[in-house]
Amino acid sequence: MSSERPTYTIEVVRSRRARRISLRITREGSVRLVIPWWQPKGLALRWAKERREWIEEALVRQQKRREANPPLSDQEVEALRRVAKEKLPRMLEEASVRTGLGYRKVTVRKTHSRWGSCTREGNVSLSLYLAALPDELIDYVCTHELCHTVHPNHSQAFHDLVNYHLGGREKELARKLRAYTPR
Repeated sequence: MSSERPTYTIEVVRSRRARRISLRITREGSVRLVIPWWQPKGLALRWAKERREWIEEALVRQQKRREANPPLSDQEVEALRRVAKEKLPRMLEEASVRTGLGYRKVTVRKTHSRWGSCTREGNVSLSLYLAALPDELIDYVCTHELCHTVHPNHSQAFHDLVNYHLGGREKELARKLRAYTPR
């Protein structure tokens, strides 16, 4: 890390759903401190201050990711959307046939926070930004989401199933995927 520390402000967000204090670096590079509605703000800020080093390292990592994956223009997003709507459902279907795991329906959305999701009903949603990734990573995300039709969690059994269907490459592919961010 360079000798210059990143500057930042902390946005405090009270949440009725939060059970504990959490820190998050947003896509834009700001720091969000989410606290349970009952938590004293001063205590939460002291907690965040103790994690200054983590915050600064995370901000530097976020900046490097943004530089490596700059935001797309509106025209680029629309072009990618056209490719994604054709490619991603096809690749999900191929992964479904390969694994023997079914799904109910697939949607392609402009999501920034995650590559994909799967509901308990078996509906799979994929980020249109996934279409810009190498095919092996698209297959990894599709397989990951299909495995949620069996295990709707991230338990060891879930990871064992993903790893089985990816020929023992789950950790390697997850590591490769972390080099990218939905943008």
